[in-house]
Amino acid sequence: MSWQPLRVAIIDDHEIVRNGLKHILADDPDFLVVGEAADGPSGVAMVDAVRPDVVIVDVRLPSMQGDDVCRLIRERVPETRILILSAFGEDELVYRCVLAGAQGYVLKDIVHFDLKKTLKMIARGEAVLDPRVAAVVVERLRNRKAITDIPLSPHQLSVLRLIAQGLSNREIAERLFLSENTVKGYVQEVLRRLGARNRLEAVMIANERGWLR
Repeated sequence: MSWQPLRVAIIDDHEIVRNGLKHILADDPDFLVVGEAADGPSGVAMVDAVRPDVVIVDVRLPSMQGDDVCRLIRERVPETRILILSAFGEDELVYRCVLAGAQGYVLKDIVHFDLKKTLKMIARGEAVLDPRVAAVVVERLRNRKAITDIPLSPHQLSVLRLIAQGLSNREIAERLFLSENTVKGYVQEVLRRLGARNRLEAVMIANERGWLR
């Protein structure tokens, strides 16, 4: 099977952000920017047309909020992974994006974060949690009643807690002295037991129920 670069699309209404993201990925043969859009409707149409591996989506867009963009992309192009680009103070909207199918989110303070590593993790189906955003998002859940009946084994809960730290399957395997295949099995069972569509939603569910505090 021949090698192919990771195909990336960008939906953001600020041209300077789009140009900045493209600049980070430029001249790296592992990535190819295949499309960009400045608003929600044209962004969904663009993704439907070019079908990238990963699309970077701003949470606030003209004509359509980020969660609606995520929902439509997941309906039309379910194989495309979604990375949310966020700013502080948008925790409710980011949470809705996660529920709509986003696999990760990061802050626009991009200098403190490895975009290329994150895109590759998202493309592999892993979740990426910017801890600075996660702390804000889960704050709105603190007044909810915690559910203490955890339907997970100790090993599964350990894996879930490391997922919440943003670790990949390989990193979790190294941390717990397990094989990567074993960790993959634990992750799949955690998602099944929590009724979560992806790793990020599993972490949100666990945070909501007070299991990761």
